[in-house]
Amino acid sequence: MVSQKVVIKNPTGLHLSSAGILCKEAMQFKSLITFHHRDSIANAKSVLSVLGACVRCGDEIEFVCEGEDEAEALKAMVTMVENGFYR
Repeated sequence: MVSQKVVIKNPTGLHLSSAGILCKEAMQFKSLITFHHRDSIANAKSVLSVLGACVRCGDEIEFVCEGEDEAEALKAMVTMVENGFYR
């Protein structure tokens, strides 16, 4: 299991478009990918779960990846957030 905290830089936070991009990226990996935000845990492979976390610009989340490609998954998730959901 690997984890890393990252701050959401996207001005609109994790809204429908960015949540879809995040989920699409997460689904490319076999590992379980979740993130912690405040007192909740969201499944990064579920748009509804990501939207339900109500993440706004400036919020800090912690990605947690567990599985055979966990290191690559974590790097991809953090990079995507740091780049404002652009590849």
